[in-house]
Amino acid sequence: MSDSLSNNKRIAKNTLLLYIRLFVTMIIGLFTSRIVLQTLGIEDYGVYNVVAGFVAMFSLFTSSLSAAISRFLTYNLGVGDKNTLAKVFSSSINIMIFAAIIFVIVGELVGVWFLNSNMNIPDSRMHAANWVFQLTLLTFATNLVNVPNNSTIIAHERMDFFAYVSIFEVVMKLVIVYMLYVSPFDKLITYAFLYWVIAIIVFLIYSFYCRKKFEECLYQRVLDKSLLKEMSGFAGWNLLGSGTYIFNTQGVNMLTNIFFNVTSNAARGVANTVEGIAKHFVQNFTTAINPQITKSYAEGNFSYMYSLICRGAKFSYILMLFFFVPFMFETETIMRLWLGVYPPEAPIFLRLSMIGTMFDLLGNSAANAAWATGDVKRYYLIIGGLAILVFPITWAIFALGFPAYSAYIVFAVIYAIIMIVKVFIIKGLVGFPPYLFWNSVIIPIVLTTLLSFIIPSLLFALMEDTIVRTIIVTVASVLSVAVSTYYVGLTTQEKDFAFAQIRKFVPLKILGK
Repeated sequence: MSDSLSNNKRIAKNTLLLYIRLFVTMIIGLFTSRIVLQTLGIEDYGVYNVVAGFVAMFSLFTSSLSAAISRFLTYNLGVGDKNTLAKVFSSSINIMIFAAIIFVIVGELVGVWFLNSNMNIPDSRMHAANWVFQLTLLTFATNLVNVPNNSTIIAHERMDFFAYVSIFEVVMKLVIVYMLYVSPFDKLITYAFLYWVIAIIVFLIYSFYCRKKFEECLYQRVLDKSLLKEMSGFAGWNLLGSGTYIFNTQGVNMLTNIFFNVTSNAARGVANTVEGIAKHFVQNFTTAINPQITKSYAEGNFSYMYSLICRGAKFSYILMLFFFVPFMFETETIMRLWLGVYPPEAPIFLRLSMIGTMFDLLGNSAANAAWATGDVKRYYLIIGGLAILVFPITWAIFALGFPAYSAYIVFAVIYAIIMIVKVFIIKGLVGFPPYLFWNSVIIPIVLTTLLSFIIPSLLFALMEDTIVRTIIVTVASVLSVAVSTYYVGLTTQEKDFAFAQIRKFVPLKILGK
């Protein structure tokens, strides 16, 4: 019991730290997004989104390797095997350096050809697009080599340092906005170059911290074939899941460019920015809870693991609901206040993307439970087989003349099905009872969602379209979600836990003052 209380305490502390980080990054991020869009213009913003998105397709390998590294680091921390922990870190460094070299070579051979032969980019911006591709590829390679450091910090649950570096990173991006104004060079190229510089600085900070704080991060020349085989097997199956998700997001972004134009890509970029902020808001909670899921599995504490799976799913959905409800009513006004001029398709893209994201987030804690076991072959065969349907179905409906926003509908439907399937898969892997998910997660969040829409809907229908209505509806939406969550969404135990941690962990205490 004391271990569970200690773990809950750690989760609460880390979650609050991450939300302090989020508040700062969100405010700066919203401001910089507006200025970048205005400075680059809709066309250049769309060019950057589609080119960077193409490079991001290579990140399917990154996320696969990152998941393998995180799982093995966290698991061995849970069982206390320091020797294997050191081998995992050194092996992961070798893997990532090799992977970075391979991906740069493949990017140069395939990416340059595809960019210049198949992408729908205005001729006047093709030169800049090629520079953006090269710089984005270098940024990707730098971030790839930094994965072992990042995974180690999260595995050790050092969310304070993680938060501080993230705040530093977003402040540096604010500096980029100023430099775009004063730069005498092409602003699109300057934007991509400065992002690479930030990636290098963050890599150096993470590397120094890990070497100073964690003994397993002292690199040693090691070639443990059995460990490499085990990690490669995990990463290989994870690649299927990561690959399908990248194709379903960045791949669909490419399809949007082929069937429509860069204005639609700009609209996806704006929608992705807002969705990304909301998603990071939610993932701050899951970033704090996921290591505990893996460690509880390593310790054999399955009852606690089950509670974490349900809590992670429920809170992920409810936290996203705080964004979803107000944006369902007032997206156009919020975007006008935020961006001034925005791509016309952005509001409907954002609304639909949030629905798909909510279904995706609901299944994330179940996915983490599957990763904890290391036995992911069956999981990824099933989930990857379902998820891969998004890309060809989207291609087909675009070819049939359906509008660009229909891609988000396809994504939402497929990922709603996937969320249900994940629950039954972890039943076989860790004995998780599906009825627990239904009773503890699905029923409460459905009731919470329905109740949350009542008052904002009435206000939206009765009031005139003014800034006053936007403010009132937004405030009413947040309050409705909060009240509905308290009375319907949370159990008595969850309420007591939430209030206890809020009383214990105020920012001053966390900062050590």
